[in-house]
This record gives sequence, C-alpha cells and structure tokens, in this order.
Amino acid sequence: MKFKQPLHCGTILKRYKRFLCDVLLDNGNVKITAHCPNSGSMKGIPLNDVKVMLSYNPSPTRKYPYTLEMINNGNVWIGVNTSRTNFIAEEGITSGFINHLNPFDELKREVKYGKNSRIDILLTQNNQICYVEVKNVTLKDEDHAIFPDSVTLRGQKHLDELANMVKQGHRAVMLYIIQRTDCESFRPAYEIDPAYADKFKKAIDQGVEAYAYKVNVSPEQITFVKPVTIDF
Repeated sequence: MKFKQPLHCGTILKRYKRFLCDVLLDNGNVKITAHCPNSGSMKGIPLNDVKVMLSYNPSPTRKYPYTLEMINNGNVWIGVNTSRTNFIAEEGITSGFINHLNPFDELKREVKYGKNSRIDILLTQNNQICYVEVKNVTLKDEDHAIFPDSVTLRGQKHLDELANMVKQGHRAVMLYIIQRTDCESFRPAYEIDPAYADKFKKAIDQGVEAYAYKVNVSPEQITFVKPVTIDF
C-alpha cells in the first residue's frame, strides 16, 4: 500500500484523550495537534520524544488535518493507523500474497453478520462463504507479536461470532496484520486479556482458522514481508 501523498515528519510530544497527540513538526518547527486513529492502549510504543510520520488532509470538515500514521521506536517503524489495516489486508488478498485466502470470486467489506456485527472482509468462491476478521498488531513481547494490547470485549465477541459461522458450515478466519518487522511469531496476549486468549484457543479448536502476516512499514509504503507462525 503506497501512501498517495508524502507524509510529514515530526516528533511526538504526548498522546492524550485517547485520540489526540501533540507533535512538533520537523518542517518549520511548528507544534500541532493530530488525530490518533488508534483506540487501543498502544502499550509498548514510545509516545514522547520519538519520530513519527503523519498524513495531511486539509478538508474543511476535519478539525485536525494531521493523522498519526507511524511511530519509530529507534529500531523500526510501527504502523498505528488502524483505519488502514483492512486496506492492507485487502491488498494482500487481492495480490495473492495471502495465499491462504485465494482463490475467490468476490470480495466485500463491512458486511453485516451474526449478532449485530460487521465482518471486515467477506469472500465468496463457488458459493462458499469465508468470513475474515482483521486485527492490527503493534505490541511485541520478546520475538512475539501479541494481541490485544488491552482488554477487548469486542475482540472476544468477534471470536464467538466466527466460531458460530463455522458451526453454520462456513469458513471463518482471524487475520492478524503485524505492523512492525522485529517479530518472528505471533501469540495471543494471555497476560493482558486471558479471556481473549482462552476464546482464541477455543475458536481454533472449533475450526476457526488463524493467520498472522508481518508487514514492513515505511514512510513511503506498507508492504507484506511474510507469514509468521502462531504459538499458543
């Protein structure tokens, strides 16, 4: 996924009120307030005095034209804009890189299903339906990428919904997009959300598939690197 417009570089000063952050732009040494499009805790990511990249959209409908895209921890860029994750996943599927989800005849986004839920990606092939739930992963523990970075009741619900789809005879997939390159495997974060880890294991036992893919995040583009193993 290439960024349509050049990103702006700066130094993050702080994150606050969950969806806001103050950044000192490199260009002109100007302090701005940017939108932080990440509802998670962003645990393990430095949030002050490190380099960040931001996109810029001067739409009159936006209060904050700058959006936080990625943070550099001194070693790698970490993609934190969760609104891009589904686009990254879709590109991986349509390009054939995520070969676990090919071939397919049709791809749809944000389709209603289950109990008042929406599936991120719905694939059909020869009348077989495949439900794909996509998660953005930024937290690292040793060589593992781990998810979630905070307790997620919504994420637990998604695992239950996918297991129900399998019971109905459909295919269901958890797809984890790891937006950093310094991890060699993936596991559920049992120490942060034991209920999610437990539901993840049960969902796999019930036939839900799980795949984790590492992507390289750079100021120019986000590209797929390779699938990584999933540990329990």
